[in-house]
Amino acid sequence: MAPRRGHARASRDLTPLLALFDVDGTLLLTSDPLAGRALSETLEERFAVELPENPVRRVDHAGQSCRRIARLVLHDAGVEDDEIDRSLESWCAAFGQRYVELLEDADTSAWEAPPGAGDALAELAGAGIELGLLTGNPGRMARARMERLGLAGFFPPGRGAFGCDAETRAELIDAARARSGAATGETVAIGDTRRDVESAHERGIRSIVLRSPKHPDAHLGADAACYDLAQVAAQLLAWAG
Repeated sequence: MAPRRGHARASRDLTPLLALFDVDGTLLLTSDPLAGRALSETLEERFAVELPENPVRRVDHAGQSCRRIARLVLHDAGVEDDEIDRSLESWCAAFGQRYVELLEDADTSAWEAPPGAGDALAELAGAGIELGLLTGNPGRMARARMERLGLAGFFPPGRGAFGCDAETRAELIDAARARSGAATGETVAIGDTRRDVESAHERGIRSIVLRSPKHPDAHLGADAACYDLAQVAAQLLAWAG
């Protein structure tokens, strides 16, 4: 999708800005059971444990990185940190690989991105705002999901941060900013959970909450709360000057 020319011409007058978008609940609105299946299968294989059905629901998973979710699930299964630490990094790569394999034959025609997502992201890219993903997904999973949604072109490889990069969301912000060179005041995190907001503020950057159909009035202490990505784009452009 081509950037809008008016904003492309105006980009020389904007403050450089890095906008970091969450995936689940922000860019992907549809529940994806393949992620839970891939996580359970690879954890059971790598750590020789037997997990209950839907183990992720038993732990504090909202807004967490996949590495942190895996640790919590393994704690729940009685696995100690020393054993987790020995294999967590290699497990994360296997998790991303398994997910992509499962996705190959999956029908994702019912997947939904927020209405107007392509237009909003094109407007931001055309204005010179740097776009990246900030997600607890492994990188391969996040990229595959964006491909299925038709949004991958807005998020170039080598930008953003992913669930295998670090265990906490605040550390993911550090990684994403280091890859872009953005200053603290020039970075905004866009998400849908309280942890998205709190991790952004922990690192001294602004946050935007994208209100969901389940939580239409959510603000969660964010610097701005928006009902759709068009409003998110307008807020980012305003902050960019």
